[in-house]
Amino acid sequence: MTGTPPKPVLAERRDDIVLPFRTEKSRALGRLVRLGQSVDTILSGHDYPDAISEVLGQALALTSMLSAAMKPGGKLSLQTKTDGPLRVLISDIELPGRMRGYASFDRERVAELAKAGKVQQGALLGAGALALTFDPGDGRDSHQGVVPLDGQSLTAAANTYFRQSEQLPTFIRLAVARHRLPGAQDGWHWRAGGLILQHLEADPNDDSAAASTDEADDDTRDGWQRARILAATVEDHELLDPTLEPERLLLRLFHEEGVRTFPRQAVNAHCRCSRERVQMFLTRFGREELADMREPDGNLSVTCEFCSKRYVFALDEIGHAMNQGD
Repeated sequence: MTGTPPKPVLAERRDDIVLPFRTEKSRALGRLVRLGQSVDTILSGHDYPDAISEVLGQALALTSMLSAAMKPGGKLSLQTKTDGPLRVLISDIELPGRMRGYASFDRERVAELAKAGKVQQGALLGAGALALTFDPGDGRDSHQGVVPLDGQSLTAAANTYFRQSEQLPTFIRLAVARHRLPGAQDGWHWRAGGLILQHLEADPNDDSAAASTDEADDDTRDGWQRARILAATVEDHELLDPTLEPERLLLRLFHEEGVRTFPRQAVNAHCRCSRERVQMFLTRFGREELADMREPDGNLSVTCEFCSKRYVFALDEIGHAMNQGD
């Protein structure tokens, strides 16, 4: 797609995808994410205040974009731990495209911030750290980058990570909001979107990149600055609009540069919990500890932090599993 309108895309394919792309003249690489049902499933599964849902939605959009550069079988995890009202934020994705996330927060402190008006993200996060962990799978070593959080937004912290850990000039825009979808009868739904643009040195073996550079007649720095300025014109509503095809948005932003898109990658809400996994987790406790954990009806219950699914066990079920492990 280098200057002609893209072919129409079916509506159901506009959501829950990551679309990789490249600007031709400035040789910037990017990814556009559009999350609909996937992010709504995750956020609506919890009784979160809107301010918490918005931050978690941004984290989900960010991890989706970053994971698009990894191979199937890999895992990417984003985690914050701070002294702010939003104490812990976790968003992770297991490729291909299985995403989950949750937030641990102080409800009273969040409510106090809300009384003063719109809650600022930096005030929610407070001081602490953001960690990004990349696990390529296949037995290869994972690597982690950690950057400080000091009253800044998730976007600002992610930019700091790429500047310090990866030394990549990077532009990031994240957007989250509730939308009432056309024709929807069941109220408002969460949507999330994002755009990331990064400047990478051209591959000397990539003839197309070299040709684009020659045509542009610009040096590397000027090309990146031009692409970044164009990316910064994107509006939140464009990232979230379910009627705007992702390819058309990229053409709108970068038509002067020329933009080439690559195959879309699907994203879905998927929790890795199961009754078997929870049962094995409970077998780590001693019999007396399990007895103390019983509810008034005599059963044990565990609620998954990610998907809010509740698992109920009779005490003898856990004892039987423990005996099998002996």
